[in-house]
Order: sequence, then C-alpha cells, then structure tokens
Amino acid sequence: MATLARYDELLLALKPRPIRSAADYRRVLKQLDGLMEPHPPRERGMMIELLASLVEQYEAAHYPAARRLTPAEYVAELIEARELSQAEVSRGSGVPRSVLSNVLAGRRGVSKATATRLARYFRVPVGGFLEEVG
Repeated sequence: MATLARYDELLLALKPRPIRSAADYRRVLKQLDGLMEPHPPRERGMMIELLASLVEQYEAAHYPAARRLTPAEYVAELIEARELSQAEVSRGSGVPRSVLSNVLAGRRGVSKATATRLARYFRVPVGGFLEEVG
C-alpha cells in the first residue's frame, strides 16, 4: 500500500504526459535524471519505466536510426539534450575539460577510462562512447 501512495505522490509531482516538443523531451530527461539512483525504490522504478517509455516513443518518431553516431557525436547529443555545458560535464564526470573539448572537436577518440566516466555521469551504457551507436 505504501508503495502505491508514494507512486501516486510521484505522479502528482511529475505529471507525466505525452512528449510533443523538444522542450517536453528535455523536461522528461531532467525528470528521469532526478529519479536515477543505483537501486531505486519500487515506486521510483515504476516512474522511471513510465518516463523511459515516453522518451522511447518520442525518440523513435523524431530521431530515426538512419545513421550511426560516432562517439564524439554521441557525447555532443547527450550534452545538447540535457542542456549542459562542457564545464558542467567535466566537473560532474571527472573528465578533464581539455579532453572533452578534444573529443568533441574530433581531435582525439574516447579512451575506456573516459568512456566509463561519461557513461556513469550520463547514466547510459558505456558502449556508446566506444563504438558507433544508432
């Protein structure tokens, strides 16, 4: 019972609804980011699943996998989608700003250590930083 009450509280606080614009998309990504933790309680897990479904639907319609992203493009997409600066990503991930800048400019690849830090920071699979993703 308590789990359902907490889930109802989350529903009222986050008010999930269909994603119809880039602004809605960014809002939901921020909500998801705020819910993420290593072992979320059941009600948070249910909300994460709901919001992730909304994101998947929006991305399938607006970002078709016509071509694969390079690791640098993937980093750039994550930064843009979450409206972050390179400095914020550097501070939060522990990746030096110069390394991040060189990766984004295509002057260097993404090392395994950098990929691990970025994956942990963005809460995404590490493979996207090491190979082309679609």
